[in-house]
Amino acid sequence: MNWIDLSKLALRSIGSHKQRSLLTALGLIIGIAAVVILTSIGRGIHSFVLAEFTQFGTHLIAVSPGKTTTFGLSGATISTVRPLSEADAVSLQKLDHVLAAIPVLQGNARIEAGSKQRRATVFGVGAAVPQVWQIKVDSGHFLPDDSISNPRAFAVLGSKMRDELFGNTSPLGQRIRIGADRFRVIGVMQPKGQMLGLDLDDTVYIPSGMAMAMFDRQSLMEIDVLYSSEASAETVEQAIKHRLITRHGSEDFTIITQNQMLEKMDSVLSILTMAVAALGGISLLVGSVGILTIMTIAVSERVAEIGLLRAIGAERGMVFRLFLGEAMMLSLAGGAGGVLLGVSLVKLAAAFIPALPVQLAWNYIAAAFAISLLIGIAAGVLPAIKAARLNPLEALRAE
Repeated sequence: MNWIDLSKLALRSIGSHKQRSLLTALGLIIGIAAVVILTSIGRGIHSFVLAEFTQFGTHLIAVSPGKTTTFGLSGATISTVRPLSEADAVSLQKLDHVLAAIPVLQGNARIEAGSKQRRATVFGVGAAVPQVWQIKVDSGHFLPDDSISNPRAFAVLGSKMRDELFGNTSPLGQRIRIGADRFRVIGVMQPKGQMLGLDLDDTVYIPSGMAMAMFDRQSLMEIDVLYSSEASAETVEQAIKHRLITRHGSEDFTIITQNQMLEKMDSVLSILTMAVAALGGISLLVGSVGILTIMTIAVSERVAEIGLLRAIGAERGMVFRLFLGEAMMLSLAGGAGGVLLGVSLVKLAAAFIPALPVQLAWNYIAAAFAISLLIGIAAGVLPAIKAARLNPLEALRAE
């Protein structure tokens, strides 16, 4: 008997117990669908977070004040926090391969324009923000190039801030109050969106020197350095480290390259995706137990059929392949049904819940489908061996 005949016979056996076969395949369908849905959410979150961190470009280095030093003894650490100054930012901008360096300071203040007011994030920055953070000016212009050496009371509004304070009226040239100080609006930025919950459009940009005075800060929060794509991050990092050690006398700062940050984020999010895939895989184990149970019951119920097959000349190998084929077909049906159900639910979620980051992880889907076939084989081997080893005379006598 060839494989085609065996397949027809296996399908006929499965079709004769439709309800039982459906319930058996249902375990795998739920398991595969769970893997598809959970990994799609995990991959969606993975892509979303990485996109959030790369929306400012991929050639950035952040320098922050302070460095923790360990002396080798338990609890023996000292944190050296010394100021990062605007002069440091100016000095870093003169390095080779550095395109721009901006001082960054962030705070929260009350913004007033006429009778309207709201609390929002205020960024104290330098003139190169549009280049470094890849934010375009919608109208007017950004802070002037001398905003570090000669800070003036100029402000640039985010798009949402402009809408909230001025509506459809042009804010250019208008006066606003930030905290206790008055500023003149010289520009409005194009919409940028959010980054990990921070609305970049609901912000105001002012010179870093004025922000330090406003928030009574002696140090910048960080210096963002944009470097040329022709240079490696390691080369620029070493140049920054050498320059700041020369200026400060010691390594009292921390340098974080965007590549380092993205690598750490990528590893953490990949582990998250694998973890949720493992959770969905538990359902696959339940499905394998179901196939093993049903196939064992099927062997017990079909002892007479096995005896008849052996009596008319069927070899043990053919009986083995028949029952193993039934288990594989059940797992194939369950795997295909699970993939179809999972993909459909992910597509529906993406259509009706746009805020939910989902992205089909086809490598995990393919792996889950392959595992479902392996489960069918593994769960069907023992019952198939049991069926093949039945004595034909004993099997016929059981009838």
